[in-house]
Amino acid sequence: MKRLKQLIGDLKQQQGNPDAALMREFIFYSPKMPLRLHQEQLIAESKQFSLPVFDTYFTRSEISINCFSWGKGKRKVLLTHGWASKALDFYELILALLKNDDLEVIAFDAPGNGSSVSEFSNLMLYADSVKSIALNYAQPDVLIGHSLGGMANVIAVQELAIQPQLLVSIAPLIRLKENFEQSLDSVNIASQDQEIFFANFEKEFPVSASYFNLSSLYKLKNETNHFLAFDPEDHISPYPFLKEFLDKYPAITSKSFENVGHYKILKSVEVIEDITKQIQALS
Repeated sequence: MKRLKQLIGDLKQQQGNPDAALMREFIFYSPKMPLRLHQEQLIAESKQFSLPVFDTYFTRSEISINCFSWGKGKRKVLLTHGWASKALDFYELILALLKNDDLEVIAFDAPGNGSSVSEFSNLMLYADSVKSIALNYAQPDVLIGHSLGGMANVIAVQELAIQPQLLVSIAPLIRLKENFEQSLDSVNIASQDQEIFFANFEKEFPVSASYFNLSSLYKLKNETNHFLAFDPEDHISPYPFLKEFLDKYPAITSKSFENVGHYKILKSVEVIEDITKQIQALS
């Protein structure tokens, strides 16, 4: 968090001539929040292991993600956290899921988040982490993703060509470019200077940031059991983008939860109850 504050301060001082390297670092650096005592206690009860993920874009080398699992059930549930987050931000949901003895709950810290070491992170590192767990540990029957993790789960499931029993997206990001714009706006980067960042992004990845739009990337079959929970007043994942997505894919079951926000939705008793009931109903 200290590094993020420094980046914000430096960018705000560079009005009219922001440094391209600083903008890149600001977007791809994920701030880390320490574990709280109750989260540390739950981690201590987990089985802990590491898995490899290849970093295609930043280091072009293999890195490791730290993973955790609870329970010994046959049905595997994988939790994918959002940006600037960590596995144990699913604390309340993990406790609720562990009441079901049929489940093994698996979570991980994405590269550059939580305890997994990496200078930078991005959407594809999240998706590749999901794929690594599916290929090297256990193929999940249920995938639950929050925010960027919801987008990552969809990409991973499609690339793995698997059909989960249930896919749950909690306040998923729909348009990555607009999320970047929102972040750059927050440090007063003018639109013409933002175009420098997006031009460099396209050279580095090498697709435009607008490519990462779930409304066009989504290729899952209509019979996919996909549940989407959202707050219509969520400013991180704006409702107009979400509505466009849901209108295009009516097979997705969605439910509105008011006054929970983008982050507190993970702690919502109603959301957690809905998810656990849907898992219990699986044959």
